[in-house]
Amino acid sequence: MSTMAETDPRPTPGDGPRAESLRGIEHEVGVLIRRIKRVIGVRAHAVHPDLQPASYLMLAHLADVGPTRSSAIAGAFDVDKGAISRQVQHLVDLGLVDRVPDPADGRATLVSASADAVRRMTDVSTKRREWLDERLEDWSDADLAGFVEVLGRYNAALD
Repeated sequence: MSTMAETDPRPTPGDGPRAESLRGIEHEVGVLIRRIKRVIGVRAHAVHPDLQPASYLMLAHLADVGPTRSSAIAGAFDVDKGAISRQVQHLVDLGLVDRVPDPADGRATLVSASADAVRRMTDVSTKRREWLDERLEDWSDADLAGFVEVLGRYNAALD
């Protein structure tokens, strides 16, 4: 009786070209993560000089999803409600987030990115895309679309 390992034609993760490619993916994703962390800090500062990078991510989320409860933000980021509350207050203090009573439940509050925050974030995103377009000017439209497709497949496979 053969085992799964004996009938599986794929090499084990530590052997051969596949293993080398997997190591390459780990390396390049590590480089990407470091670059993204740096970019988030730069973007946060461009939106507001006192905006913290973690709060920038939450602000971007609010700009995407619209008015939401803090508990939903906590769930989306897998962060405790106390940390979310502190970040929301930080954003309110900077004038980047508005709080309004939840029309469905007067005891609850909805938070949303302020109009000023959305404008600032749009400006920052536009400038970042222009910068990225300059760096990738020698990539064809097909190269860009192919990269988006492969990156999407990669992300979907890891979900």
